[in-house]
Amino acid sequence: MENIFDTTLQNRKLLHKILDNTPREQLLKIPTGFRNSIWWNIAHVIATQQILVYTFSGLQVRIPEQYIEKFRKGTVPDGTATDEEIKEIADFLISTAQWAKEDYQSGLFKDYTEYTTSINVTLSNVEDAISFNVFHEGLHLGAILGLQKVVGK
Repeated sequence: MENIFDTTLQNRKLLHKILDNTPREQLLKIPTGFRNSIWWNIAHVIATQQILVYTFSGLQVRIPEQYIEKFRKGTVPDGTATDEEIKEIADFLISTAQWAKEDYQSGLFKDYTEYTTSINVTLSNVEDAISFNVFHEGLHLGAILGLQKVVGK
């Protein structure tokens, strides 16, 4: 599991750098042919990790519920983000990865409600969820890299 947690943290550091170095206009832009923005993808990975790891473990998420509702699967970006939201999501990129590792190592995750993802992968325990989350975040990193090429023009 150590490698999985490290991979997540390294990906989150990359996302943090993208968030810090991308102008707001580019963060929020939804180009023709795309369904979401760089901003939405970054916030979505945090919301999804919280749902997969904490909610399905029967635990309270560690971020404000408003972010879960705004960025969970099936949501669409509204084209806005306040300075406060951007800063808070930037902070959560690193902290949520660290908290998951700490909470896992402390034995916080005891139960898990089995969940089958949209790509038909069944998550039966928190280890499955943490592992699947790395794949999920990789998909969104790919989407972000594609969006960067289009919005940066």
